[in-house]
Amino acid sequence: MIRARALIAAPLLVAAHPARAQQVDDAQAWWQLNGVAPISKRVRLTLEQIMRVSDRQGGLYQTEVGTLLGYKLDDHFELGFGYRRVGGHNRQRDTDEDRIRQHVVLNFGRFVGRFRVDERFRDDRPGVGIRIRPLLRYNLPVGRAKGLAVFYSHESFYMPNSTVWGQRKGYERMRNIVGLALPIAKGVSADVGYLNQYRLARGTSPATMEHALTVQMTLSMKAHSVPKVDD
Repeated sequence: MIRARALIAAPLLVAAHPARAQQVDDAQAWWQLNGVAPISKRVRLTLEQIMRVSDRQGGLYQTEVGTLLGYKLDDHFELGFGYRRVGGHNRQRDTDEDRIRQHVVLNFGRFVGRFRVDERFRDDRPGVGIRIRPLLRYNLPVGRAKGLAVFYSHESFYMPNSTVWGQRKGYERMRNIVGLALPIAKGVSADVGYLNQYRLARGTSPATMEHALTVQMTLSMKAHSVPKVDD
């Protein structure tokens, strides 16, 4: 009986090993700095700077600089429109692109949602890549300190079209973060956590599992209350 079970299990183990080998793991670190300035009671301007490093990509592989204009409809809904310049470095040198972004943010207490649409333009090739990014975040307050909370967020990336420069239509990846929201000082806060990003195998590219330390610091100048979401 034992020998029979071994004969049955052996082909399954052999078949499972190549599939597992096709997944690539990568250790990363992501930093983001946001500066928020209120223009009026309902309008705010956010300046963003992002830097990402990776073992697999040979160090610094992406920087992003952007602006975002937010309009607060009421306590639960906010509209946003912005631009971001993305620079590729080291093994990602040919990935420079411009992005135009629109989103709506929904704030209902501990739950925050965001529905974002990106239009992506590459420097070297024609075509516009559309990307849809729904996000849901849950914040659980901890202790008595205002703003101190444990949070979890999930974001999905769906491409409704393909482009000549490499975007492929379909579900591309998911991004999950668990971390701690920290009030540091008046107008200064940070989100520190573990980020797990899974990219599906597409074309000749294998599936990729990225593990990252993520730190997002926000500096607010007398800003009205706005929900925090990951980016």
